[in-house]
Amino acid sequence: MFENKIAVVTGCGQGIGKCISEMFISKGAKVAGIDKIPGDYFQGDISDKCVLENFAASVLRTYGKIDYLINNAPPLNLGLSDCSYEDFCLAMAVGVTAPFYLTKLFAGHFSVGGAIVNISSSRDRMSQPETESYTAAKGGIYALTHATAVTLAGKVRVNSVSPGWIETGGKEYSGADAVQQPAGRVGKPEDIASAVLFLCSDSAGFITGANLCIDGGMTRQMIYHGENGWTLNI
Repeated sequence: MFENKIAVVTGCGQGIGKCISEMFISKGAKVAGIDKIPGDYFQGDISDKCVLENFAASVLRTYGKIDYLINNAPPLNLGLSDCSYEDFCLAMAVGVTAPFYLTKLFAGHFSVGGAIVNISSSRDRMSQPETESYTAAKGGIYALTHATAVTLAGKVRVNSVSPGWIETGGKEYSGADAVQQPAGRVGKPEDIASAVLFLCSDSAGFITGANLCIDGGMTRQMIYHGENGWTLNI
């Protein structure tokens, strides 16, 4: 299904982005990736407009078109106490502006059946203290998804995935860390990569403007002090 397809992946050098890239390649696709950390891909900071333009131009020179755009690169995670104005702007640049601008740069170059998948977060609907920059960016890309899906209707399908707790370092968790997710475990990068490839596939041809929250059911579990072993210490 993905043989010789061109997938553009931001934040491809580690974690979820690396897993998405590797899974695309394993299915026969070619990946054009970008990350700040050194590697066998385009190296650059996607908060920089010129980097985005140079990257898009490089991809189109090499391939002439793309099939899939995966906006995965994570924004800065700082809170109200420590996040400066500049920090917050940087988080928005990476988490919202770059996905918007890459979509704009590639909009006229998608193959028939093309798809965009934006990586949001379960924090688009729930929060911990002192996470404002990350949470705002993830809420922004969630909203950008359905707006872009309407704009590109009939041309490119646009969806988002909202990961919950995904362990990218290979650590295994048990006990409360695992069972607080109704699925009984912490997520793995493969859980997200599999969903991304599904949303890019023809099997998801009737899905656009949607968000798939992959969090082991954590955001669906009601939590009350004193019930089911939950205790709030104040």
